[in-house]
Amino acid sequence: MTQQSLEPRATADDAGEGTRVPAGRSWLDRYFHISHRGSTVAREVRGGITTFMAMAYILLLNPLILSGKDAAGATLAQPALITATAFAAAFTTLLMGFVGKVPLALAAGLSVSGVLASQVAPEMTWPQAMGMCVMYGVIIMLLVVTGLREMIMNAIPLALKHGITMGIGLFIALIGFYKSGFVHQGKATPLALGPAGELAGWPVLLFAGTLLLIFMLQARNVPGAILIGIVGGTVVAAILNAAGVIDPRQWSGGAPELHGSAVSMPDFSLFGDVRFGGWGEVGAMTVGMIVFTLVLAGFFDAMATIIGVGTEAELADGKGRMPGLSKALFIDGAGGAIGGVSGGSGQTVFIESATGVGEGARTGLASVVTGLFFAACLFFTPLTAIVPSEVAAAALVVIGAMMLMNARHVDWADRATAIPVFLTVVLMPFTYTITTGVAAGVISYVAIKTAQGKWREIGAFMWILTAVFVVYFALNPIESWLGVH
Repeated sequence: MTQQSLEPRATADDAGEGTRVPAGRSWLDRYFHISHRGSTVAREVRGGITTFMAMAYILLLNPLILSGKDAAGATLAQPALITATAFAAAFTTLLMGFVGKVPLALAAGLSVSGVLASQVAPEMTWPQAMGMCVMYGVIIMLLVVTGLREMIMNAIPLALKHGITMGIGLFIALIGFYKSGFVHQGKATPLALGPAGELAGWPVLLFAGTLLLIFMLQARNVPGAILIGIVGGTVVAAILNAAGVIDPRQWSGGAPELHGSAVSMPDFSLFGDVRFGGWGEVGAMTVGMIVFTLVLAGFFDAMATIIGVGTEAELADGKGRMPGLSKALFIDGAGGAIGGVSGGSGQTVFIESATGVGEGARTGLASVVTGLFFAACLFFTPLTAIVPSEVAAAALVVIGAMMLMNARHVDWADRATAIPVFLTVVLMPFTYTITTGVAAGVISYVAIKTAQGKWREIGAFMWILTAVFVVYFALNPIESWLGVH
């Protein structure tokens, strides 16, 4: 399928019927087509700042998610993680602004980081995990270049796409509750409230208060509600800590204190620390399934987000085609590779870009402004590190709740839809793996459609996926049968 119709309007003649080109336009206006899209420089700057305020929480959450140990018992240094997260977000967002010329900002995808932390790192080293990011990014770029993304998007039922998003949201929320100490492994149950059936310590209560504050701000449609909640929770935490109300040992990630200057040089020690190969103990099937899961986590949400934000910005036509769609998708795929090389996880388009659009952003200039703010954060790592993990964890739960809102798009009265979606959603957090939920949803969808005599509606690609996932579930007995260990 040709992509020519999806390229951005680059001339006055392509600006649209009835569009008048103002005389004496600046080079900035001409390059970003600001006047053509009915915007102004002031609106673009305001929109870019608003988008940054709405998604700046990623500088805190991504290091929190990637704070675990890998298969070798190694962890990633917190200052280096913050630098990697800020650098990758700045680079990819600036690339989207200057090349894609659309108001879309990118940063580390929470779903991708969740896969890396829960499924990849326990099986291999962190450098190998970042190598996986590079691989999935290259695959997505190839899918865009070859036009296969349309086939993939059309093959997987819409309900399952919503189920995948919901499952990832529930999975992320569980990580937030666990990281905060609100949920623990129970003595007689798999999970429990706190370490002994009750909440223990001020930090977890501060998590609950921060969570409620963010929800209240969102209910009043306050822009940047997540960031405001995190800042408010951090201020309260710092005051209580300084007053001696909280024992510093109660903070799971260290007390909220500033050690030394608030400004420091970026720590690029993770940059380029990428490894390919050495996956013999993991197995080719596991590696393939992990890469496939990363593609799922980074590709489908990006497609929906780009179209959704583009439509809200009035850049899409009646058929949902948006100028620069191919470039935006390609840059999003490149974000996976860029994030892997930087050591900050795969980058993807953030739905929070819609907040900037709501402030009037219509062009890539807004993304340039957002990217410059992320770049400035490279020099404020000590200030960012003050935020307690309990406070940052509240944002994970909020993001999970937002992703679960896709439930309104599912026809729960149709069992052929409801059962696969249910299995997809619940098995991700229940098994602590995203792949399992996707696999169960695909297999059950094909099985139920076949039982209904509607096997012709399934499509060849879904049959192929089903075969792959059946092997995934039966991998252990198959390996035993073949004598492979």
